[in-house]
Amino acid sequence: MKRVWVRVCSVLLVPLLWLGSAVGLVVAWDASWGGGQSAALALETPAAPVLPTSPHSFVADAARAVAPAVVRIDTEREVARQPFDPALLDPLLRDLFGDPSGSMRERGQGSGVVIDAGKGLVLTNAHVVDQVDSVEVTLADGRHVDGAVVGADSVTDLAVVKIPGSRELRAAPLGDSEALEVGDWAIAMGSPYGLERTVTLGIVSSLHRNINSLGFADKRLDLIQTDAAINPGNSGGPLINATGEVIGINTLVRSGPGAGLGFAIPINLARGVATQLSTGGQVVHPYLGLQLVPLTARRARDNNRDPDALLQLPERDGALVQRVLPSSPAETAGLRRGDLVVGVADQPVPDPASLLERVERSSVGEPLPLTVVRGQRELSLTIKPAALPHAG
Repeated sequence: MKRVWVRVCSVLLVPLLWLGSAVGLVVAWDASWGGGQSAALALETPAAPVLPTSPHSFVADAARAVAPAVVRIDTEREVARQPFDPALLDPLLRDLFGDPSGSMRERGQGSGVVIDAGKGLVLTNAHVVDQVDSVEVTLADGRHVDGAVVGADSVTDLAVVKIPGSRELRAAPLGDSEALEVGDWAIAMGSPYGLERTVTLGIVSSLHRNINSLGFADKRLDLIQTDAAINPGNSGGPLINATGEVIGINTLVRSGPGAGLGFAIPINLARGVATQLSTGGQVVHPYLGLQLVPLTARRARDNNRDPDALLQLPERDGALVQRVLPSSPAETAGLRRGDLVVGVADQPVPDPASLLERVERSSVGEPLPLTVVRGQRELSLTIKPAALPHAG
């Protein structure tokens, strides 16, 4: 109720304050009147009120700057039907509905944002256009055009769709996601549930949220977390700042308990991936061939006190090697199960996410020094990342 009361007061008090300041009373004394001290009242002309330069909010101004570049993406693909179990299917039902085997057309829908008007390039999520047969793009002015998937990268969940370029297209201004701070305004745009030109407002709730902590082990992303409403269909649409610049690409929303959490891919990462995809090439992701779990000194001590513990762990924070993949760079470098990676290129490694972040910024084949604790010894190893297989 407090919030409602404040809003009501803001409506009622402003006119009252304005009326109270419309006329100012000034008392002047003139000794020539009445042989002494008579009072005269003079009216003071009020100053002109300071009016806002625009009747609209900053949200409207920001959305207006990006709206011409926001598109809706409709897709179709052919998928195999799931046949009924013949043992459970009544013959009468088979006669009525026919043979359920074969294939069917599956429709999907998402959003996107034009990043290059001249070339007709639209940035969206990879999962929006995954294995589709056809893509139809609805532009901000209502035109429907056919699109083609130029490239997609499943590891970062980004894709580029090409549509006919024209002077009538508008590209969105791209911002700097590294300049963001928690608490900055965040505005989500797109077509949730097919409702085009939808705008929602929130703030940047967190930065560098590792996608692995959300249950996606096959992705490499540090996400922008926001409480701006993001729903199915928003995927691939832009997250913008208060000045109308794209700071992220909407990609995830948490449903069920704890709903209200949305996540976007930082535009600085998306810009680099889009540059590689727009030429039809694949995005190369360096990898080591390790399965890692986080380890803290406290957790290690608890494990070491257990008489049934299979392995004594180093009592330090780091990335614990759970498995070394065969024929991988990690196996070639001599890493073993139970090793604790505590440093990479003279930088500390408090958890697996920090190691993977450094690996992602490395180059394939370029030596990368690691500091590893094995038992009671600290070792220095050199590993050469290889290209992640099946990326894209």
